[in-house]
Amino acid sequence: MDVFLPRSLEEALAMKAERPEAVPLAGGTDLMVELNFGRLRPPAIIDLTRAAELATHRQEDGHVFLGAGVTYAAIVNELPGFKPLVQASRSVGSPQIRHRGTVGGNLGTASPAGDALPVLAAYDAEVVLRSQARGERSMPWHAFLMGPKKTAIAPDELIVGARWARIRGPGSFSKIGTRNAMVIAVAGLCLVIDEDHRRVNVALGSVGPTIIRATPAEEQISSAMASSGAWQDPSTAVSEQVIDEFAELVASAARPLDDVRGTAAYRRHGCRVLARRSLAWALSERRLPTWL
Repeated sequence: MDVFLPRSLEEALAMKAERPEAVPLAGGTDLMVELNFGRLRPPAIIDLTRAAELATHRQEDGHVFLGAGVTYAAIVNELPGFKPLVQASRSVGSPQIRHRGTVGGNLGTASPAGDALPVLAAYDAEVVLRSQARGERSMPWHAFLMGPKKTAIAPDELIVGARWARIRGPGSFSKIGTRNAMVIAVAGLCLVIDEDHRRVNVALGSVGPTIIRATPAEEQISSAMASSGAWQDPSTAVSEQVIDEFAELVASAARPLDDVRGTAAYRRHGCRVLARRSLAWALSERRLPTWL
């Protein structure tokens, strides 16, 4: 196995162009497990940890760019304004894992249980890719994530980061696991309220072959808030019937399987519970001036 140690993104792209079969290594929290158990033996690895360009985040004319090499610990410490992303980052593994793991790794692994992915989906993020030959391109998260551990990345490309329009409004990430910490999600949910577009976005993880947007539920609750006047007046209550219908629509959007961590029925129930809780948190937060 050849191991390449590029000192910049451009050098890494040149290596990837010459050796497209080489597997990128960032935090290694997923890749090293595959290597240690003998499930993967690539002919070459490109270590991206020295490419400082990937470990940056910035504001871009109303958008946010998050580099593929930004660790979960850095997100928690440096991006407090993005509450759902911070909550998802805090839920990842142990402190040691959070200091190594990256959102770019979540994207590259494309596991439906990746904690950051429902947040990117709720943000309607684009995945930014780059190759030496064709330069940079962006694609929507749902086009990039094609299935379990399957992405639309070309052999000579690297993930540069993710970009999304900054959303004004409250939101959260929550998940259910077999214990309280250091656990792979049995079900995960990110809910974000977009005040400017008067829309509620809901994304689910660990309950299908890839991340799922609960579109019928989004449309139902967004419409109900419009008809009740809740968009104009955050103090307006949303009825329990509307919330129950929302939770049921979220649960019905899931496409789970039975496995060793939970049954399909339990995962749907988990989505229902998480949906009710997340909506209640967001509606309560809307009544406070702090999110404005």
